Amino acid sequence: MKKKSSKTGQSFLAGAVIISLGGFISKLLGAIYRIPLTAVLGGEGMGIYQMVYPLYCILLTVSASGIPTGISRLISSGRGAGAEKQAFRLYGVVGVVGALVMYILSAPLARIQGEPAIALCCKLLCPSVFFVSVLSVVRGYFQGRGNMLPTATTEVLEQVIKVAAGVALSYYFRDNMPLAVASTLLAVTISEVLATAIAAFWYFSRRGKQPLFTVPAVPVKSILRFTIPLTLTAIALPVSQLFESIVAVRLLRASAENATALYGIFSGCAITIINLPVSVTYGLAASSVPQISPLAESGDMVGAKKKAFKSLGITLMVSLPAAIVLFFAAPLATRLIFGSLQGEEKELLIKLIKILAISSVTQSLVQTSSACLTSLGYPIRSTVTQWATAVLRVGLTAALIAFTPLSISGAAWSANCAYLVAMLMNFWYIIRAGKNNEGGRRNENNADRIGDFIRGFNAKGKSGA
Repeated sequence: MKKKSSKTGQSFLAGAVIISLGGFISKLLGAIYRIPLTAVLGGEGMGIYQMVYPLYCILLTVSASGIPTGISRLISSGRGAGAEKQAFRLYGVVGVVGALVMYILSAPLARIQGEPAIALCCKLLCPSVFFVSVLSVVRGYFQGRGNMLPTATTEVLEQVIKVAAGVALSYYFRDNMPLAVASTLLAVTISEVLATAIAAFWYFSRRGKQPLFTVPAVPVKSILRFTIPLTLTAIALPVSQLFESIVAVRLLRASAENATALYGIFSGCAITIINLPVSVTYGLAASSVPQISPLAESGDMVGAKKKAFKSLGITLMVSLPAAIVLFFAAPLATRLIFGSLQGEEKELLIKLIKILAISSVTQSLVQTSSACLTSLGYPIRSTVTQWATAVLRVGLTAALIAFTPLSISGAAWSANCAYLVAMLMNFWYIIRAGKNNEGGRRNENNADRIGDFIRGFNAKGKSGA
């Protein structure tokens, strides 16, 4: 745990602290950002803002989400030197395609969700899909070398730029609600462009000292072997959120006039607060990959699993107290971060935070356990977990809203159930990891022993004759 990387000088805990601190500051800035944003946009504007994000997250997941962990896994295993160069070409093209798809789908999505303002929001947000792809490759390269500082730094820079530009633009266009919401999403694009430029400078300034032409290109299939399962895993959440936003808002409109505002409070306010402790444990997930991968690659599955369980134990020790604080401090958090909400909206937010507090623990454990499964060489199992629970979440949300008086609280309870099931499935997969291989090795050893016995017996027979 305390052993330092010869390349970066960062220990596992130091790397985890750096990236966790960066993630926490980033999420904290994002939460603070909601204070002026909610005051300017209100519940209705926040609802529109959140309705755009599921499609964006889906495309972002396809073009970027699997890259950092996948490239990190490949490089840290010792077999992926130069993998990032191939990834730049591959995911640069994927990022361009993703941006075009979002532009094309902007109008149809606006019609499906019944909100015309969504079309302009998507068009202003779509360029960021490409830039995040490039940024993710740089992050994965440095994470694979055990250096978490670039990831943490660019995450904080993204949020600082987004907050500054978003507050300024939304306030300037405050008299035009659709334009005010769209301008906040333009701020996201601006932040990604600038963060990518800084990350690219960081990468090329360090790599420029080495003869890049001497490093053979890593086959594309080696990159896709890890990034595709991770992408399929990560895409489950935004897909479920997209369907959840459509299903929840449509069902809520049958019983409430402020359906969009209700969903905005759930997705844009409650989830934002719940994600704060989850962002802290992200560092443990990212830092565990370069620690576990070499052990798993060398065949030391026992040692790899010990490190995985240690990461999960630390995740639990961090997330559980945070969940308790969230539950009891829900009124204070609501007053500090979303003070502009009043009356029923304020009470609803407090209720949702208390319901979702438990998911800050299970979601943190799912995050770390998914990274551990990838490090152990079983990314497909994490994919199965995420898709099974995504289907469960959407179905349960629809059932609880349609057939119970829970209203938007039904979405919160369904999220709790989904993360709990995902956590248990991942734990089971980690416990079972390597069992088949160990059995195979035992059979091979037994076969060798039998062969040695037969050869020895034959040798004795010949000498006796």
